[in-house]
Amino acid sequence: MRRRDLLKATGASLAALAAPQIGRAEKSSKLVFVPTEDLSVLDPHFAGPRSRRTHAYLVFDTLYGIDTNWTAQPQMVEGHQVEEDGLIWTLTLRDGLRFHDKEPVLARDVVASIRRFAARIAFADALMAATEELSAPDDRTLRFRLKRPFPHLPEALAGPGGIVPAIMPERLAATSPFKPTAEIVGNGPYRFLPEEHISGARAAYERFPLYQPRSSSPAGFTTGPKVVHFDRVEWLTLDPFSAMAALQAGEIDWWELPPTDLLEQLARARDVTVISQYATAMGILRFNHLHPPLDKVAVRRALLGAVDRAEAMTAVAGTDHAFWQDGIGVFPAGTPFANDAGIEVLRRPRDYAAVRQALARAGYAGEQIVVVAPTDVQPIRALSLAGAEQLRRAGMNVDLP
Repeated sequence: MRRRDLLKATGASLAALAAPQIGRAEKSSKLVFVPTEDLSVLDPHFAGPRSRRTHAYLVFDTLYGIDTNWTAQPQMVEGHQVEEDGLIWTLTLRDGLRFHDKEPVLARDVVASIRRFAARIAFADALMAATEELSAPDDRTLRFRLKRPFPHLPEALAGPGGIVPAIMPERLAATSPFKPTAEIVGNGPYRFLPEEHISGARAAYERFPLYQPRSSSPAGFTTGPKVVHFDRVEWLTLDPFSAMAALQAGEIDWWELPPTDLLEQLARARDVTVISQYATAMGILRFNHLHPPLDKVAVRRALLGAVDRAEAMTAVAGTDHAFWQDGIGVFPAGTPFANDAGIEVLRRPRDYAAVRQALARAGYAGEQIVVVAPTDVQPIRALSLAGAEQLRRAGMNVDLP
C-alpha cells in the first residue's frame, strides 16, 4: 500500500529551492519526505530551522527526552541517582549503545558532547555554571558534582529546541561548538548518507541495524522506543508547486508543511490525507538592545504597544483560529511554564498614535533600524514582514533589506 500522508503543523513552511528528479515512492521499505526547508548545516548543535532538528533526531539520540506531559524521561540513560541533598547526580548509560561507525557509546563521549552543546543551549549552560565537576568514572557512568542543587538537570539535557542535545563521538565533540563538525556520526535509528547529500536538493538515510530502541517506556514526543518502519528515508527539497504535483502524482509520501493557501485544494485531492498536528511554536520579535535606539529600555517598552500578535499569526496561518491562539503569555498554552504574567499590555487595543508619543518621550529621534527577515523559511519571513509593518505604524524608521 502506498503511504501518502500530508502532515500540517504551525510554525514553519517550505523553501522554494532546487527540485531534483523524483522517483516514485512505491516501496513500503522507503519513505520519500519533503521537509519544511532545505537541510543546509548538518551539525545538531547548531541552531536553525526545524528540518535540522528533524534530521538530528533521525541520526542522533539524547540522554533524556520530553514526554507528552512535558516531563523529562530517560532515553540513552537507564536512569540516575541523586545524592548529598541534590549535589551529586550519577547517570548510567543503557547497555548496547553504538555509534554509526560501530564503536560503543562511552561516558567520555557523553561528557564531551555535553560540554559542546552546553555552549550553545542556555538551559544546559546554566547547568554547567552550577557544576563543580563533570566526569566519567567508567565507560557507562557519568557524574555531576554540583556547586548548588539543580533539580531540572534531566530537562537541561533533554531538549527539544532549535539545538538538539545530541550525543556524538568524543573526537567530533572536541570540535569548537561554533564550527560544524567534519563528519556526521550519530547513534540514532538512521545513518546519514553523506555521499548522497546535495545541498538544496536531497538527503538520504538508511536504517542502522545496531540501533536498539528503548523498550521500557511509551513513545511520546522525544521519548520512548524509536522503532524503525522503513529501511530508507529520502528527503527532497521542493518548491510548493513541485511538492504539490509530486504528492498528487504519488511521487512523494509525505509533505511536512504545505502553505495554508494550498490546504483546501490538497484536501480534495484523491488519495491524499491532510492531518492536522498542533504545535507549540513561539514566534519572537527580538530587538538588538546593544545599539541605539533600541538600547533604551523606555523605547523597547513603548514598542510593546505596537505589537499585534493576531495580525502576525494571521500572516502565517490565516484566519482559522484552529491553528493559532492569541492572548496567551510568553510560554505556549498547555506547557509547564504557561502563565499570563504581564500579558495585559498585549491584550489592549493597539493605539499607534499613543505608541509614537511614548517613543518621543523615550528619546527616539527617527534613527533607522534594520529588520532582518529570512527568505528561505516563509512563516518566519511572514512574521518579520508583519512586525516591520507594525514598527512603521509606530513611527519607526524601518529598513527592510
